[in-house]
Amino acid sequence: MGVEPVPGEPAAMADCGAERVLVVADYHAGIESGLRRDGVELDSRAAQRRESLHALLDRTDPDRLLVLGDLANAIGDPWDDEREEIESLLEEVTERVPVTLVKGNHDGAIEDIVDTFDRVTLTPGHGTRLGDVGFAHGHTWPSPDVLSGEILCLGHEHPVVNLEDEVGGGRVERVWLRGEASSDPFVRFHDDDIATPAELIVFPAFNDLSGGTWVNVAGQDFLSPFLPEALPDGQAYLLDGTRLGRYDAV
Repeated sequence: MGVEPVPGEPAAMADCGAERVLVVADYHAGIESGLRRDGVELDSRAAQRRESLHALLDRTDPDRLLVLGDLANAIGDPWDDEREEIESLLEEVTERVPVTLVKGNHDGAIEDIVDTFDRVTLTPGHGTRLGDVGFAHGHTWPSPDVLSGEILCLGHEHPVVNLEDEVGGGRVERVWLRGEASSDPFVRFHDDDIATPAELIVFPAFNDLSGGTWVNVAGQDFLSPFLPEALPDGQAYLLDGTRLGRYDAV
């Protein structure tokens, strides 16, 4: 049982007992439309995203694909090109594997799309548990059942670090956050003696245009209502597996 990143990719394989599950977070289909509305002109990268996901399916041969929230980008009704990207993606992927979508804060009206696919399961915002692994997007509190898994996987934050070199240059890199979970915020919220996970993993965003929380920059607040408290000693890892140490000390 475990969750292991796919080397070099913003994706992980989760051993959920009966199934091996490929997990990605924050796909944000059609994000270019939103950026154009903000005055940023970008060509659509829908084909590249779809090809990247197919390559991951080829590489990992999973039993299921799980999208850890925000398959869509528009918070309300998906725009036309966003809807077209989601429909095309699901048509192709569901020919290969069943899909579970953990509903995120950008998936507000996605039922109109996913309800037309027999092999797509949409979970509530509080998440789902497959075997001993809990999955939630992270914008709201996971349910007690989700928290009862050994590992809790989250999206939503799009964690990134700002890395500086010795001459003052810098670059932004997507990272994983991973470490021992603290039960304090979950027990306090649910006001009960509930089971809580031993480990917590925050996934990098699949979509590299979606921005993120700069976890090693002072003054940057987390988006999730229970972070960083639930991950007090979280370690940051680059996509290639390089361990950077405590995320707030990188």
